[in-house]
Amino acid sequence: MTIVQDLLKKVKNKPLHLSLLDPDKQPPDVAGIVAKEVTDAGSSAIMVGGSTIASQTQVDDTVKAIKSHTSLPVILFPSGAQFLSKYADAVFFMSLLNSRNLGYIIREHVKGAPFVRKVGIEPISMGYVIVEPGMTAGKVGECDLVKRNDIDTAVGYALAAQYLGMSFFYLEAGSGAPDPVPNAMISAVKKNIDIPLVVGGGIRNKHTAQEKVQAGADIIITGTALEKERRVGEALREIIHVIEA
Repeated sequence: MTIVQDLLKKVKNKPLHLSLLDPDKQPPDVAGIVAKEVTDAGSSAIMVGGSTIASQTQVDDTVKAIKSHTSLPVILFPSGAQFLSKYADAVFFMSLLNSRNLGYIIREHVKGAPFVRKVGIEPISMGYVIVEPGMTAGKVGECDLVKRNDIDTAVGYALAAQYLGMSFFYLEAGSGAPDPVPNAMISAVKKNIDIPLVVGGGIRNKHTAQEKVQAGADIIITGTALEKERRVGEALREIIHVIEA
């Protein structure tokens, strides 16, 4: 069974949690320790990526450290083709649909596709849209951010991703966002698509996570919350408990 098949099978039974580790936010050895904690807490996969990564070596070293501490799938969440790693299990082959830069929509994918095929990591197609406030991801991604009250546009992007054959649709408010994706937007998107809806950005605690799942999110991603939380395992167990419940 492929990683995407496993995720799609699991998400039919219950909402899932994915952990996002940014190689720019901690050294590889710390990322490895955090990976063990999120594994024990019940996360379904570990994503590796960020908007300010400096080199592929950072990514390689982080992925290797994570894989030495967990059996969970390690999925790349790259900002460009130069940050792919042969040591990962899969890559979210995602198009940043509301970017003004064709690189983030398709051209980086053209550069990276031969590498993905050569090393044999699994590509997982994803439509990716950034919502206000967007934070660093929105700036680096040169996005026309979807306004928080513009539900019709969010639904349009979601349907377009589904019709283009993508396996997942991701609504992101930006790492460290003061406000997560609005519940009304999540509900409207969920009602209009058949592929799993992923939601991230600004989800720091179990109460917010529970709200987003009740609104319709199939997968919750947390990242900054992991970086800033001293008791990562304990905090994450609480979040995952309410997500799955």
